[in-house]
Amino acid sequence: MFVISNFVMAIAKILNVGLTIYMWIIIARAVISWVNPDPYNPIVRFLNNVTEPVLYRIRRFIPFSFGGIDFSPLVVLLAILFLQAFLIQSLYQMAARLG
Repeated sequence: MFVISNFVMAIAKILNVGLTIYMWIIIARAVISWVNPDPYNPIVRFLNNVTEPVLYRIRRFIPFSFGGIDFSPLVVLLAILFLQAFLIQSLYQMAARLG
């Protein structure tokens, strides 16, 4: 059973790192949106391409734009923090019980 335990632990760590990286990408996108970025800049294009599918879905279902302020990055950040607190911790505990 230790092989399954190690596998679940590895999945939890990879998910945690992936969620953390995506959280920082969302934060970078939000900070860049405060200025008027060049839309042809490769960094701006990368941030838009990576974050827009998720942010678009949030904006479509929950219109959180009050006074021109877009709250969809905040909703995504809260969802990431929830997944890290619930899903990742559950996987760590499950791996500890299997091992």
